[in-house]
Amino acid sequence: GVSLPSQDEDLLNDVCRELVERWSDSQAVGAKETKEDELRAISSMMEKQARIVVKPKEVSQEEQQRKAALLAQYADVTDEEEYPFPDCLGVTLSALNVPPALFRNTNVEDVVNARKLERELLRDEFQRKKEQDKLQREKDKLAKQERKEKEKKRTQKGERKR
Repeated sequence: GVSLPSQDEDLLNDVCRELVERWSDSQAVGAKETKEDELRAISSMMEKQARIVVKPKEVSQEEQQRKAALLAQYADVTDEEEYPFPDCLGVTLSALNVPPALFRNTNVEDVVNARKLERELLRDEFQRKKEQDKLQREKDKLAKQERKEKEKKRTQKGERKR
């Protein structure tokens, strides 16, 4: 699992315990109004929990460049290959009988979109580089041919003088 500092772990356990208690209370109470309040409370607690668990990782510039190079190498990988897992959050919500509209985890979407954008940029850059390399090869080829022709003319002149 995820290793958390102990205070976060305690907080997480409290949040989970409270979640379960409130949910079972809301199951016992038949009144619709309290149910909606409970759902709102549960959603805010889940948001808190999400904020506790997700800690942004510092990524060094060098690491980003390495990753970019790798992505450029495998620019044709599709999203289906990259994200084979179904949305776990949706499963737990349906098990709780909570309408998924209350919780919409946009983290995964944001990451997917950011990766897509990054890949498109890298793909464009890669295409440009390929074009430039192609042009450079053409130039080199022409220069080589010209050198050969000059060399040929020079040697011919030398033979004529004899």
